[in-house]
Amino acid sequence: MSEIEILKKENVELSKKIKELENKIKNLNNSHGEKQKLGMIKKASQGKHMSRTPIGYNWDFKQKILIPAQNYKEVEEIYEEFLQPGIKLTALAKKRNFSVNGLKKVLKNFIYVGKVKFDGQIHDGNHKPIISSILFNKVQDNWRGERKNKKRDDFYY
Repeated sequence: MSEIEILKKENVELSKKIKELENKIKNLNNSHGEKQKLGMIKKASQGKHMSRTPIGYNWDFKQKILIPAQNYKEVEEIYEEFLQPGIKLTALAKKRNFSVNGLKKVLKNFIYVGKVKFDGQIHDGNHKPIISSILFNKVQDNWRGERKNKKRDDFYY
């Protein structure tokens, strides 16, 4: 076997080993992501909040839970204002110094009724709700009614 043939054979073998290593790395990354997601599902099922602190709450670093902030009543006011006849989302967002999408996130966030939503599942949170479930549900019903009258899709949790 000539030196060129030997080098070609080694090159093929090295290419196969590189592919095998790339696949192993890919599988490790996938399993890490899966482990992370499983950990987050476990935390959510325990009622633990895992994202940025929402308006109306502060983070208690000792207890590691959300606690109502001084401005917690503002969230209830936003929900009540949204239910007023003739209120436009853009006007309410501007009044409250939110983007429209930011306001939508507030109005659809289960955190405010003491729940944690992750991966399509809703769990009881270990934090105090700052609005009633009745008010929350009225707002959600309002969204559903508004969506029926619109052709475009709105952002939904």
